[in-house]
Amino acid sequence: MDVPDYRKIHKNPTPRIGGLAIYLGFLIGLLYLQPTNEHMPAIIVGSLIIVITGALDDKYSIRPIVKLTGQTTGAGLLVLSGLVIDRVTLPIIGMVDLGFFGIILTLLWIVGITNAINLIDGLDGLATGVSTIALLSMFVMAIIQGQVVAAYLSIALVGSNLGFLYHNFHPAKIYMGDTGSNFLGYMIAVISILGLFKNIALFSFIIPVTILAVPIFDTLFAIVRRAANQQKIMAPDNKHIHYQLLHVGFTHRQSVLIMYAFSLVFGVLAIVSTQVSMITTLIITLFIIGLLYILAEMSGLIRGGERPVVDYILRVMNIKKK
Repeated sequence: MDVPDYRKIHKNPTPRIGGLAIYLGFLIGLLYLQPTNEHMPAIIVGSLIIVITGALDDKYSIRPIVKLTGQTTGAGLLVLSGLVIDRVTLPIIGMVDLGFFGIILTLLWIVGITNAINLIDGLDGLATGVSTIALLSMFVMAIIQGQVVAAYLSIALVGSNLGFLYHNFHPAKIYMGDTGSNFLGYMIAVISILGLFKNIALFSFIIPVTILAVPIFDTLFAIVRRAANQQKIMAPDNKHIHYQLLHVGFTHRQSVLIMYAFSLVFGVLAIVSTQVSMITTLIITLFIIGLLYILAEMSGLIRGGERPVVDYILRVMNIKKK
């Protein structure tokens, strides 16, 4: 059970082992679709390690170093199977072979995205919805690129997520816990390596970062904030973007829907940027930076002044805070 404390906003103890339902729904989807790939055994075993680690944390609140060990083990299995970010395509520079650094980047990417989804799991339906939007974006891009396995994995996860979201949206009857958030983060990282890093002609590194801009931005800000305040990097707090939206006056549902909207826009921009010229992609990149600024302004991360952009948007859309 997830028991309320000083940094949580729910009032009543709530079951938090719902991640098992997401995982089982995903496995049933795989049994039906039966994707075949040389990395599938490592993906299945790695995801099981992630789920077990998350379940242990949900039940016993294990130490962060133990969680990190489980996440690194799951990521390491993928590396041993040969699933590595071996090259990226960058603006102007072109394709860059990463060599041994690709192994390090792969481990950091998988563990980082696993924890990024975990960190945004603070409001009812937030991590479920944001993950679903990211996976739908990946599904569309996998179809465009002819990546059948990535498409199968994405749509199986979308199905299990939507089934869970019915019970997880505010007011939530059940939470996914670390079991679900770690599993979703792990699988999103895996799919991005399978389909995005290897098959996008331009900006192969920027595309998955764009799709996951919301959780990545929140994670980076959390790291900087905790380092500046001399706190432990992995220590939990209530300063994440979604909590900040509540603090500045948005309701629970409004805060979640705002995060959904930004995730959807980033997903669409990522898809569009793969179908246009380099100049247009650079313009889209600048637009993305602007959206991140608006999100930071909206959530109160930018201090010391008015919020002209956000206040104007709210007036135009006639949105009232609580």
